[in-house]
Amino acid sequence: MTVLNRLAVDPGVSKQVIPGPITVQRQRHFETAGATALREATVIRTMLDDLNRAIQLLDGDIAAEEERTKVFDIFDPLYSMLARALVARRDNVNVTVAALAQRLRAITGVIPATLSEAA
Repeated sequence: MTVLNRLAVDPGVSKQVIPGPITVQRQRHFETAGATALREATVIRTMLDDLNRAIQLLDGDIAAEEERTKVFDIFDPLYSMLARALVARRDNVNVTVAALAQRLRAITGVIPATLSEAA
């Protein structure tokens, strides 16, 4: 017996919710391209500040671990696994910072053009 047949036969079942397609209301965007670019640039600058602080913290943690183990060469087999993991994390954050900085340069190149068009 299918769900629809059960609904027709058993009136008590009709109060159950049958899952169906969900419609999503879309908001209209009233911002100009320049305002969107300014907002995105602000968010990226904030992210860059946070990531640069994280890099400084990671550098400090790496230095502390190297000082604790007295092994400073990453290619030494005795080099700390914690320090290796921190170095890898710092390198990944540096790649992220470079990508965000490139995006910010692209956005800041667009902002003056969109502001002059809006005027």
